[in-house]
Amino acid sequence: MTQAIYQPLTLPNGTTLNNRLAKAAMEENMAASGHLPGESIFRLYQTWAEGGAGLLITGNVMVDHRAMTGPGGIALESDTPLDPFKEWANSVHKSNTQIWMQINHPGRQVYAAMGGKVFSPSDIALDLGKHSKLFGKPQPMAEVEIQELIQRFVTTATRAVEAGFDGIQIHAAHGYLLSQFLSPLTNKRQDQWGGSLENRARLLYEVIKAVKTALPTNIVISVKLNSADFQRGGFDAEDAIKVVEQLGHLNVDLVELSGGSYESPAMQGNTADGRSLAREAYFLEFAKEISKKASIPIMTTGGIFRSEVANKVVQEGISMVGMGRALAFNPSLPNVWKNSPDTNAVIPVVNWKDKTLSGVANMAITKRQLQRMGDGKKPKLNASPVVSLISDQIRLKKLTKIYRKRYAAL
Repeated sequence: MTQAIYQPLTLPNGTTLNNRLAKAAMEENMAASGHLPGESIFRLYQTWAEGGAGLLITGNVMVDHRAMTGPGGIALESDTPLDPFKEWANSVHKSNTQIWMQINHPGRQVYAAMGGKVFSPSDIALDLGKHSKLFGKPQPMAEVEIQELIQRFVTTATRAVEAGFDGIQIHAAHGYLLSQFLSPLTNKRQDQWGGSLENRARLLYEVIKAVKTALPTNIVISVKLNSADFQRGGFDAEDAIKVVEQLGHLNVDLVELSGGSYESPAMQGNTADGRSLAREAYFLEFAKEISKKASIPIMTTGGIFRSEVANKVVQEGISMVGMGRALAFNPSLPNVWKNSPDTNAVIPVVNWKDKTLSGVANMAITKRQLQRMGDGKKPKLNASPVVSLISDQIRLKKLTKIYRKRYAAL
């Protein structure tokens, strides 16, 4: 009997995916010069495509090079050369796999060392205790800046399609800018963009409508949304249900449910509000409840590393299973599970006393594996968290110097 995860999925716009397994977005920070995809990115994505996932969602591509989540990030703007992006899409299409570009603006989640534009709906800075100074103080966005932002999302989306990407994922989760507008903890505005949930979600809806208007109907439009912020008083599951219902009215093709932010990294299994998450498929219970009222396909991510759990997710009525770190350490897992469903992915987890430092170390170990695959090497399953963290910090400092020098020259 065919496992549930290998059934094809047809989305509302008629696009069919080969199976229900997606490589969820992970920030690579592996850009070539000029914030462009290069040979390392091409090799990495070709490896994943050959590994059997039906869908690859890119790490977040920035709509504005002045606001990056990391100095080695990729940006796609109106004057960005398209040939590298065409090669990126082609590296995946060779394996008959779909690739969607995740597009994003970090808002207040910009490292202070990088400088640049630190926007947010309000002037509320990140609260990470002794680590708070790592991030810049945000400036509330003016109306003209909000309108410019909407156009930037449209520009990035249309150019991605021109480059050959099969779909777009608008990032409205993990505490980035659109998520900041959704959350009452970070959105204290008194105008049409703040207050009620309808107003807090207005920017997301306007971005979706503008992007959909600009793109052909055969291009998938998806949204990544928090099932909850996992912070007291933040965007919660009831809010998520209402937003997903509206996304159905806007004819979005798929919603990926995740959770958390830099302050509450639920996407790594840790929360700031004390709630316990499952050891695996962190957000499945939320996804099940939301999918009951959703008119569009739902995808969920969060620590999945066993085929038994991946199949359970689909059997529970969730359309797609997203995996991130499992495919960073085991890129061929979708193919392996076809013949060896009992094979479990190996995912090292750092659980230091300092939760913020643990989160950074977990990301550093993961990024180290992406870099290895980009260099044509296999992942290293026993990578040291200390060595990974130190080497990543050294690398980021070098990239930050390059970024600041380039930014100052513009």
